[in-house]
Amino acid sequence: MADLIHPTANIDPSARLGSGVRVGPGAVIGAEVEIGDDSEIGPSAQVFGPTRLGRENHVYPLACVGFDPQDLKFKGERSELVVGDRNVIRELATLNRGTAFGGGVTRIGDDNLFMAYSHVGHDSQVGSRTVFTNGATLAGHVEVDDDATIGAMSAVHQFCRVGRHAYIGGFSVITLDALPFARTVGQKPLCYGVNRIGLERKGLHADAIREIERAFRVLLRSGKNTSQALDELRALPQRSAHVDYLIEFVAASKRGVIKSKRAGARGAGAD
Repeated sequence: MADLIHPTANIDPSARLGSGVRVGPGAVIGAEVEIGDDSEIGPSAQVFGPTRLGRENHVYPLACVGFDPQDLKFKGERSELVVGDRNVIRELATLNRGTAFGGGVTRIGDDNLFMAYSHVGHDSQVGSRTVFTNGATLAGHVEVDDDATIGAMSAVHQFCRVGRHAYIGGFSVITLDALPFARTVGQKPLCYGVNRIGLERKGLHADAIREIERAFRVLLRSGKNTSQALDELRALPQRSAHVDYLIEFVAASKRGVIKSKRAGARGAGAD
């Protein structure tokens, strides 16, 4: 075990390291940190607690994991960061703990890639197999579902949601919910339809993709408002789980969803 931990690493006595954990030179691991088996904490990376990292995570040099939330309402109350397995957290990425107001936990799933300078704000909930490109930023209380991609230098506003298999283009500003399965791009963002290439890469069958595209034509191009479009989709005699998820995602939106110009004269927003 000792040969896996560099002598210049600073590890709090209360930290719990699993089997095969490697810790690089100058790394700091604080109190109330748990790191799962076969993980690696790179040179000068810092992990503060209360934080739990699962198995086979790789924290690269200078990343900051589990630091206090960047929220003026935070008064030092106990809060956590919980991270699953096999995540890659690249250089200078920052993952913050939660706040009492937001439920106290920032939670991240498995197999995610957080590229350099990306940021997950307090109380955010991130699924699995997501990609945060360089500089992608979540404000507090953001939900990102499985298999989503957040493009370079894009920002997601507080309390927004990013749907499953969503693709957010670079330099976008997401102030409403971003639809699942779709490409959403722009500083005044619009939805540019189904992300067919991304869905194919994720292994969705061609029939499933065609059904999603038909549902998007109803939602974005039929000329109906959102409520009418959802009623039409609910009336379909047979629906896949993907279309059911799309209906549920839109119906549950509190801020409204980003739509295309074809949805109405205003261009974006929910009816």
